[in-house]
Amino acid sequence: MKKRIAVIPRKTKETDIKVKLNIDGSGKAKIDTGIGLLDHMLELFAFHGLFDLDIVAKGDLKVDIHHTNEDVGIVLGDAFKKALGNKEGIKRFGSASVPMEEVVANVTVDISGRGLFRFITQPMKPMPFDTEGYAFKDLEHFLESFATHLGMNLNISTNLLSTDLHTTLEPIFKALGVALDQATQIDPRRKGIPSTKGVID
Repeated sequence: MKKRIAVIPRKTKETDIKVKLNIDGSGKAKIDTGIGLLDHMLELFAFHGLFDLDIVAKGDLKVDIHHTNEDVGIVLGDAFKKALGNKEGIKRFGSASVPMEEVVANVTVDISGRGLFRFITQPMKPMPFDTEGYAFKDLEHFLESFATHLGMNLNISTNLLSTDLHTTLEPIFKALGVALDQATQIDPRRKGIPSTKGVID
């Protein structure tokens, strides 16, 4: 099988990011975005998805984390899209449920070429407290950027939101890794691209 790897650099006036991805890896990760909580979550994502992932990002963190957080999602999505090529033979769909303490995260993905992100949870209050300058809205922004640039339909639901942001985020990123691993696996029975249209953009 052809190696499904990608190296994506992206430099703007606000950020300088480089992502190296091997979809068929062993879960090794080296992450340095300058945002500690995001680094940890991406390490969990790579470990449980069995992706080899290196990310180095420099951004205007002296202003805030917004641009770096968004652009890491953009480049990570671009890396997966490039590494998957025309998506020939992939399973396309994946889902996983992962618990952590009182939170259960359910993640469903479809690598359809149509980027969409939706998050559903009950109850919406109280919202998690910010952790290390990272907020729940930053999670949503990151995931939307990632899903849009990968061309992935990403639906996430949780039974509730813990007031501890770490406890809320960790099962989400673990489940995302497992679900995306499923979706990117090659199905030996599948001949060609997994779409009746014959193409996934």
